[in-house]
Amino acid sequence: MRILLSNDDGVHAKGIAILYHALSQIAEVTVIGPDRNCSGASSSLTLLNPLRATTLDNGFISVNGTPTDCVHLGVNQLMEAKPDLVVAGINCGANLGDDTLYSGTVAAAMEGRHMGLPAIAVSLCSKREAHYETAAAVTVDIIKRLNAHPLPKDQILNLNVPDIPLSELKGMKVTRLGARHKAETMTKREDPWGREIYWYGSLGNESDAGEGTDFHAINSGYASITPLQIDMTAHSSIDAMKTWLQVD
Repeated sequence: MRILLSNDDGVHAKGIAILYHALSQIAEVTVIGPDRNCSGASSSLTLLNPLRATTLDNGFISVNGTPTDCVHLGVNQLMEAKPDLVVAGINCGANLGDDTLYSGTVAAAMEGRHMGLPAIAVSLCSKREAHYETAAAVTVDIIKRLNAHPLPKDQILNLNVPDIPLSELKGMKVTRLGARHKAETMTKREDPWGREIYWYGSLGNESDAGEGTDFHAINSGYASITPLQIDMTAHSSIDAMKTWLQVD
């Protein structure tokens, strides 16, 4: 098996190194990551500047672009043979609920799916970075199962894992996305020259974190696995819209 491994925390991040070593036990792994932290990049592409790829001393490839650029460039140009699977992570911090809209980790996996490949996004639900090995072990387990149960062509898996020892993990839960209250914590400051600057604050609190959600699974000590689909069409609204727009 050939795996393309990317992330949004940057090619030098701890999470991608630990996941690389775990995946290397079961596959041939090529690491292609952004040259800096691109958290919150979503599915953005670099269209106005050329992309450059640099092979580092450890064999990882650094790209001066976004997570989506890394996957697209890797599949189209940098890998000699097409990968069998795209994996993004391990992200430092959760990608739950609404977070998935902004996540560069999820976007990297989505780009893999756009390229016709099965894909998994992996996140560790903490900024402490204490137990990446737990997330890596769960990822390996899921990949082994995918051989017998391939993903539908329009879906990826969004895996979130509590930052706890593997021995304390209660298991895995298949979940739906929860939701947060809107964030209202953007602050206004001044830089050293007296100019106004603005800074994002903390995420909104959980608003839909009941049983069955990804939030509930993590809060209960389980790894959360949410199948995400690329087609964002609100199919349930199509017939109603045809009626009030008076179109076929």
